[in-house]
Amino acid sequence: MKFACDAGVLRFGRFTTKAGRESPYFFNAGLFNSGASVLKLCGFYAETILERAPQFDMLFGPAYKGIVLAAGTAMQIAQRGRDLPFAYNRKEAKDHGEGGTLIGAPLKGRVLIIDDVISAGTSVRESVDMIRAAGAEPAGVAIALDRMEKGTGELSAVQEVEKAYGIPVVACATLADLIAYVQDAPALKDNLEAVRAYRARYGVSD
Repeated sequence: MKFACDAGVLRFGRFTTKAGRESPYFFNAGLFNSGASVLKLCGFYAETILERAPQFDMLFGPAYKGIVLAAGTAMQIAQRGRDLPFAYNRKEAKDHGEGGTLIGAPLKGRVLIIDDVISAGTSVRESVDMIRAAGAEPAGVAIALDRMEKGTGELSAVQEVEKAYGIPVVACATLADLIAYVQDAPALKDNLEAVRAYRARYGVSD
């Protein structure tokens, strides 16, 4: 959390989410936009994946944020002793050169999807469809932050993905981690009540 705050990726104030909710915090992984910050972020992904992800054979990063995350995390995992293939997609099919929408290693075996967050689950659904269409198997999803808030019903967006596709989701950090960090950071304590109130209204249990 400190890393995200220092990078300006995690901010506090008043923000409107895609679901139309007024949130007291905003997490924008697109603001990890320097070599050093992406390197460090992908190091967190690598540690989380190696410690908690299910068995998998390769990484897949959905366009666009997932592209950098898949490449960077594959490099970080390689530095930890495991050389993994990775792939990603382009939004529009290319009609010349290699063609198609998929770039990188062929989708084979058990594929771990890597993205920044799960909001509506659209990116995961599209990724699962591409993986299955290639004859491979989605193994799970790795994300930076689990907001732990309700999706379309009583389940969180993450729980909805787990239920819909029967695959686990692992997160580098959660809303519970965010609250614990704010509680222990004197400069951020003024935001604690608002974040707790937001979780009480929209949150789900761990």
